[in-house]
Amino acid sequence: MIRSTGIHHKNRSRRVSLHCVMILLMVFVTVIGVPDHSEAATLPFPSLEINFSEAENPEEVASSLQILLLLTVLSLAPAILIMLTSFTRIVIVLGFLRRAIATQTTPPNQIIIGLALFLTLFTMRTVLTDINDQALQPYLNQEINQVEAFTNAMDPIREFMFRQTREKDLAMFMEIADEGPVTSLEEVSNTVLIPAFIISEMKTAFQIGFVLFIPFIVLDMVIASTLLSMGMMMLPPAMISLPFKLLLFIMVDGWNLIIRSLITSFR
Repeated sequence: MIRSTGIHHKNRSRRVSLHCVMILLMVFVTVIGVPDHSEAATLPFPSLEINFSEAENPEEVASSLQILLLLTVLSLAPAILIMLTSFTRIVIVLGFLRRAIATQTTPPNQIIIGLALFLTLFTMRTVLTDINDQALQPYLNQEINQVEAFTNAMDPIREFMFRQTREKDLAMFMEIADEGPVTSLEEVSNTVLIPAFIISEMKTAFQIGFVLFIPFIVLDMVIASTLLSMGMMMLPPAMISLPFKLLLFIMVDGWNLIIRSLITSFR
């Protein structure tokens, strides 16, 4: 009897809940779902049309190719930002720093990537200024053509990459590409310079990351030895070492030291 009463009570509760949901839906449709045709008629809706037609002169073909080239460059913009600037070294070092402190996902990836992006803009500001003065503004003023603008834009970037690229890495790619000895840096192609710059940046970032790990590893060893000597073998050393790592990092003003070292490493 008690069981049947409980089942009847549950069914009644479900019916009441369904009625409440239906009432809420009706109110929602009445208030929001019914449009006001008088107001909708006065709101203009934009339309987009894409037409394909035959080109009547070579200028139209050139314009179409320019648009296609622009879309291609925009699709490659993230790769250009990551691979041809200081972004690679900065984001790898910040990732090593997070692993060394052992804070798992703190700072989160969004913060690390955002910080790396703004530090990249800071370190590349002179290069961006040269590109604007030598390539972008003359092209917008119709003083140079597209080929000259691309060449003038690549010159500051190539100069930056040459300063950060190791001769050993550059020589390796020149040997693989079967390019003969060059008398000047202008003869080195971008297809050789860019991969040499990337692996040089990765090597430099790993060297900085190794140096970052040393003080935190020493702290882990000291805390692990202390816990072992006290007989606390069941207590994880990482749990105890994390607050001391954070304290050490704060006391030495770690962010100031890391950011200063990263920026000065590009000079």
